[in-house]
Order: sequence, then C-alpha cells, then structure tokens
Amino acid sequence: MARAVTLIRSASLSDVAEYAYAATAPAESRLIFLAGACPLNDDGSTAAVGDYAGQAAKAVENMRTALASADASLEDVISTRVLVASTRQEDLVTAWEVVRDAFGDHDVPSTLMGVTVLGYADQLVEIEAVAAVLDA
Repeated sequence: MARAVTLIRSASLSDVAEYAYAATAPAESRLIFLAGACPLNDDGSTAAVGDYAGQAAKAVENMRTALASADASLEDVISTRVLVASTRQEDLVTAWEVVRDAFGDHDVPSTLMGVTVLGYADQLVEIEAVAAVLDA
C-alpha cells in the first residue's frame, strides 16, 4: 500500500536525534488527529502504575487501536508528542525508548516533554499523534 507520509532528514542538523526532523503528506491525504493516547485499561483504570516503560507500552497499544479505528497504523503517523510526568530526564528517556522502538524504522518527527501532571490518577505517560493516509 502506498504511504502518504514522507520523512525528511537534514544533513545540516545533528544526526544525534532518533527521529526525522520533518515529515510531509500530499494535499490529497486524509489527516487523522489523535487525542492523547493514555495508558488506560479497558475498565478505565491506569495500567502499569509507577512504571514509565509499562505505561508507554500501554499508550502505544491504545494509539494503535485508535489508528486502526481510522484505518491507519503506526506507519501512517506523521508526528508525535510524548508527554511524561517527571522532572527526571531518565524517566523521559525510559518512556521515549519504548515509543521509539514501537515505531522502528518509521522514526517520525517527535517532541519529548516533561510535564508536571497528566489527567488520570497515577498517569505518567501520554502520546499525541497526527497521521496521514491515502484513501483508495
């Protein structure tokens, strides 16, 4: 299947970042704006309490489900924002590594942010995303 997203890398910017610096989608693509994927179980309880990696994994799982409902997948994501409730850089990195690994070679432009608090009890991670698809 043809993909709408084209990742852009810049030879003028550092190659240290583990993501593309930009991405494009053609005018005829359908954009999908996802609400923040939270680490919630089916019953509404927070998954993996106290575990940054576990919550990141559950948020990715829930993001995959939301994307599938819009006839899309992780390979259609054009950008992400990963929010981590912590002031410790190592906690941000722990969550980021799970998200990065889930995307594999499709290393979309991303922003990783430490925040004070997130919306649900015991929530440590949330992932926002935008996707683009070409409908047949």
